[in-house]
Amino acid sequence: MNQLHDVSAFSSVTASASAPALVLVTETWPPEINGVAMTLSRLMQGMLQRGWRVQLVRPRQRSDRDAGAAPLAVNQGIEQILVPGLPIPGYGSLRFGMPMYEKLRHAWKYQRPQVVHIATEGPLGWAALKAARSLDIPVTSSFHTNFHRYCSYYRMDWLRGLVTRHLREFHNQCALTMVPNATLAALLQQEQYQNVVVLGRGVDVSLFSPARRSAALRQQWGLAEQDLAVIYVGRMAAEKSLDVVVRAFEAIERRQPKARMIWVGDGPELKRLRKRYPHHVFCGSQLGEALATHYASADLFLFASMTETFGNVVTEAMASGLAVVAYDYAAPAMVIHSGQNGCLVPFGDAVGFVETAQMLAADAALQQRFSLSAPASLQQHAWAEVCDLFDRYLHEAVEQPLALTAI
Repeated sequence: MNQLHDVSAFSSVTASASAPALVLVTETWPPEINGVAMTLSRLMQGMLQRGWRVQLVRPRQRSDRDAGAAPLAVNQGIEQILVPGLPIPGYGSLRFGMPMYEKLRHAWKYQRPQVVHIATEGPLGWAALKAARSLDIPVTSSFHTNFHRYCSYYRMDWLRGLVTRHLREFHNQCALTMVPNATLAALLQQEQYQNVVVLGRGVDVSLFSPARRSAALRQQWGLAEQDLAVIYVGRMAAEKSLDVVVRAFEAIERRQPKARMIWVGDGPELKRLRKRYPHHVFCGSQLGEALATHYASADLFLFASMTETFGNVVTEAMASGLAVVAYDYAAPAMVIHSGQNGCLVPFGDAVGFVETAQMLAADAALQQRFSLSAPASLQQHAWAEVCDLFDRYLHEAVEQPLALTAI
């Protein structure tokens, strides 16, 4: 049963009244398509299974305006507080929540949660932090997006120092800040972030599997079984270094004219890419089994982004049996053993990326080896283990909350 409320009351759908209560504050949630939304929905379902009562605070989405829309399965058992929102510049499909301090404080004063977890650092997140602190409710947070690194891709380097200070001030008021990998944790600690812990991400190996390979889909792409399908899955945006992916494919195409470049996703760069590369295949956004089939029906996955905190698409591609080329950081550094189950390239080495992609594209035997070894290496990265660790962090924050001092 889905419940959408403008006032708060924790649901007893999935847990008894004595169960611990968790609030998630986020500005992105399914059906929005991005790694953060997917990760948070997985974590919340995991917390329901572990006995937490869960409340979601998020901006209203376009889908909420359709009174006839069916409830999202991923939201079942989760009470919701919906707040007004405005479009995020450059991310038209996403919205940031308005700072509803009084509303949240009133809700939590009368239905007090054990812990508030804030996943996004926008106006809604700041209001939630202030409201929780005023009530001495422990707060944890996630660091999902390298906003301070995005500045250079949008010609706003002058904002980087301000953004970094803003994020540090926010997270240092939380009992724990959870980041997806150890490299990012070390970087944030160097930048004087406190109480940083690592919470990795899982992959659904029952969904993403080589068994979903489709000859019919490959035919739609104009490919025979022996032809090479090169794929990119993700947001079509400047910070994803899509120009490096294009350069790598063009180098491959010069030697293998029958190869096809497959793009899965949406974003501000899509229109430009379609216009400039009309012979490429653009599939739009895909979800669930359709997405898994697109992955598994390709051969080579190119991921040149240098702004990830993790990179869920890398683990999804590997679980699907693809040969992956990626830079040596974040998720690739965690799951790829270069030459054994994929190829790593030194961070930022665009020339090396193109050369490695060209080499791998020409080596069918190595692709086949990766197709077998990559899925096997992902079996240990289950969501259950990630949820267990998240559960432990929440209990730690409840038992030993941060001493709240004015900053």
